[in-house]
Amino acid sequence: MGKALIIGCGGVASVAIHKCCQNSEVFEEICIASRTKSKCDALKEKLEGTTKTKISTAKVDADNVDDLIALINEFKPDVVLNLALPYQDLTIMDACLATKTHYIDTANYEPEDTAKFEYKWQWAYRERFEQAGITALLGSGFDPGVTSVFSAYALKHEFDEINYIDILDCNGGDHGYPFATNFNPEINIREVSAKGSYWEDGHWVETEPMEIKREYDFEGVGKKDMYLLHHEEIESLALNIPGIKRIRFFMTFGQSYLTHLKCLENVGMTSIEPIMYEGKEIIPLQFLKAVLPDPASLGPRTVGKTNIGCIFRGKKDGKDKTYYLYNICDHQECYKEVGSQAVSYTTGVPAMIGAMLVMNGTWQKPGVYNVEEFDPDPFMDALNKWGLPWKESYNPVLVD
Repeated sequence: MGKALIIGCGGVASVAIHKCCQNSEVFEEICIASRTKSKCDALKEKLEGTTKTKISTAKVDADNVDDLIALINEFKPDVVLNLALPYQDLTIMDACLATKTHYIDTANYEPEDTAKFEYKWQWAYRERFEQAGITALLGSGFDPGVTSVFSAYALKHEFDEINYIDILDCNGGDHGYPFATNFNPEINIREVSAKGSYWEDGHWVETEPMEIKREYDFEGVGKKDMYLLHHEEIESLALNIPGIKRIRFFMTFGQSYLTHLKCLENVGMTSIEPIMYEGKEIIPLQFLKAVLPDPASLGPRTVGKTNIGCIFRGKKDGKDKTYYLYNICDHQECYKEVGSQAVSYTTGVPAMIGAMLVMNGTWQKPGVYNVEEFDPDPFMDALNKWGLPWKESYNPVLVD
């Protein structure tokens, strides 16, 4: 069927690459490229002999457009799947434009020097991707990604209009460390220490970090404290789901995690402002990342489940209606299958699915799109097939 260039070799990339190799009919050939080629080589060695997919590896600097263009021209992929850092989205998009190659990612661009993530930078590429005749699929992870496909599916099959969406992201996993982050510590801590915000009546409402807290009883996990955060899919769903009045995003955190984080914040360790240390400039948050456990190493020690989904409220045939779509994923099951914990798994599987749907032409139209702008049904079918089966409820407990 085709060739995919996968940029990045961290936890999420590892899952997506495993899944591409399970799906050899579509992914006949992949190239794994990263700054550290030895990581790519180790993964290739692990997978070869278990798959029909032909695997090659390459060293690439994803901050360097010329470097990326040279690699794309050499490998000639049908799609580029960007699983590097969000800071590198634009250079990779530039390289895809220059080579007329379809682009897929899982998280929107954020500049390295300000902890601000929004879609404006990537949406600015719309016209150029249209003119080049190629597709850019943004946010094909879980949240953003699956949560947005859930929204499109709910609108298509269950509602005439959706007025309220609450996205609930619960990780009931326990890795046994006093403090560690489940994905890239830099991105994770930036996200949590930023101000929260939600969309209501056509505008953003900003909150202090962790100001809004609710308790929710999650199937498969139990009761958890969850906090309102800013999250990027709110921005695209506010545009693409007609009739919307409010969208909120909540994520669960344990008290120990928050206490550690507050302490690190108070002493300046989460800052992204450079400081001088022994004659060398360092960024405290990047130093902190270096001393924390690597999220990719949490797999064997993490037990428990994740439960992520959306509660929708709206109208069907003039009547009020509520609907809850969610997925429950088991950390240990994920580790047995692909050697990663569920946080990487729930992002890596949808990344493969998005790349597959663009590659096989199901989700292909020139321009820059968020996942909810395409027909959700093929994606929803693929979730059931590739390891993230969804559940639904017509009578969920609402979040006040």
